[in-house]
Amino acid sequence: MYKFLLTLIASFMMTTLAPQVAAAAGVPGAKAEPVVVTVDQAKLFRVSRPAATIIIGNPAIVDATVEDDQTLILTGRSFGVTNLIVLDENGDSVVDQSVVVKGHETNTVRIYRRESRETLACAPVCEPTLTIGDDSAAFEFASSQIQARNQLSDQSSD
Repeated sequence: MYKFLLTLIASFMMTTLAPQVAAAAGVPGAKAEPVVVTVDQAKLFRVSRPAATIIIGNPAIVDATVEDDQTLILTGRSFGVTNLIVLDENGDSVVDQSVVVKGHETNTVRIYRRESRETLACAPVCEPTLTIGDDSAAFEFASSQIQARNQLSDQSSD
């Protein structure tokens, strides 16, 4: 019975962990876990070999900025799933991975009024914030106030 349990556990670990270990080790054809980026936030992404070409499937979802030949900065632009391909100078694949851009949940409150939604950023006082998917009136209201505030700030710095 003991030997059977050890065999079962080893089999389970190999089927669930082996693809992730292989992907982390750079084994061709291995499926890596998707890169998760939060909308409106940046994330450092390092590659194992120098990159020559960066390809983003849908740049409206995530943007990539090259920091150096082995460091990218991924910035979430909109919710969704796309892919990231990094090629070396020979055109060989360094990375071919899915990128998931998710919403921010920390310190936010969502208010639902039937089909409309408004998001507030609470840290610690709750104030309107621009969030994709909010009711257009709430989004426009917050957007116009932010733009007006930024214009006043720009004028005072001149």
